[in-house]
Amino acid sequence: MSTADTTRPSTYSPGLDGVLAGETNLCHVDEGEGGLRYLGYAVGDLAEKARFEEVAYLLLFGKLPTQKELKDFTTQLAAHSVLPGPVEAFLGMAPPAARPMDMLRTSVSLLGMTDPDASDSSHNANVRKAIRLLAQIPLIIATAHRLANGKPRVEPQADLSFAENLLLFLTDRRGDETAKAMAHVLDASLTLYAEHEFNASTFSARVTASTMTDLHSAITAAIGTLKGPLHGGANEAVATMFLEIKSRDKAKRWVQAALASKQRITGFGHRVLKNGDSRSAIMQQHAESLSRICGESRWYEIATIIDRVMQQEKGLYPNLDFYTAVAYLLMGIPRELYTPVFVCSRITGWCAHVIEQQDHNRLIRPRALYTGPTMREYVPLDRRR
Repeated sequence: MSTADTTRPSTYSPGLDGVLAGETNLCHVDEGEGGLRYLGYAVGDLAEKARFEEVAYLLLFGKLPTQKELKDFTTQLAAHSVLPGPVEAFLGMAPPAARPMDMLRTSVSLLGMTDPDASDSSHNANVRKAIRLLAQIPLIIATAHRLANGKPRVEPQADLSFAENLLLFLTDRRGDETAKAMAHVLDASLTLYAEHEFNASTFSARVTASTMTDLHSAITAAIGTLKGPLHGGANEAVATMFLEIKSRDKAKRWVQAALASKQRITGFGHRVLKNGDSRSAIMQQHAESLSRICGESRWYEIATIIDRVMQQEKGLYPNLDFYTAVAYLLMGIPRELYTPVFVCSRITGWCAHVIEQQDHNRLIRPRALYTGPTMREYVPLDRRR
């Protein structure tokens, strides 16, 4: 037997649960009264009072924009709302069965080769890349979806906000009062999804960025991480659950039967937020309001019944994905695009983390707890039995 390795870490936390793996000034996830804050600003205030473009600017530049700065920022987004030829060509020739997240991941990798700052990884160049990605990702999602479904392209409209253009791309809705209400709720969801500290995809981006590779490589890694069902896709799964239940009359029996059979109810619980997600309450209010405006209360009623049963029987609270699914169903966003829509928002947080990591870089290289065989002697090939 070999002697114990005294150099190895003395503690081990599966999944790095509770481990402090780095520092950030971008986001504070507080389970107490502080709630979720982006650079000190309460996310509820931002979702209620700011446009998503302001939040994107805050994460990328560290401050809320003035009117002129916001105008210049939105002008830049509009100017970059175009896809390079190689990306357009890829979207046109991708396999018909390709999933939206696969299309998005590979397109972002292609963007890394065509970006004007491809050979420059300085702070300012990374900010420019981030702005281009924020403008280009909605176009990738919309172009891929429309090509796959035989729909004509829709060009971004200069008089529409980021959320209004995104709603137009995905649902063809614009202009009327209902579309404006939908865009308002979509804008709030983008703000709420924009950043959440060291979640799996963000940490993946930071690990990749810590090698001092380019920003697009780090974002490609983040998208690949988000594709995994243990991290992304929760709001899509919640919407699928609502569609399976179909009516409020079946909701209570359905969830009780699911619990009795040990089935996991998607949209509840959070790895960090054990006592509830403050973002969920914000989105619940928006989902209720949008249900009234649309004259369709079915999904919201199903959601509240499931919410009540889960709190009573399991002591679990809904996370942000739960009531977001209600809102996205009302908007008519295709379910397979829910996770790509998340990317439209979280690209701001990912890019901000990549920039922060490389501005104060140290290669992320943790240790592993070895559980293999103890020391063994090599046996020559001809003597092995």
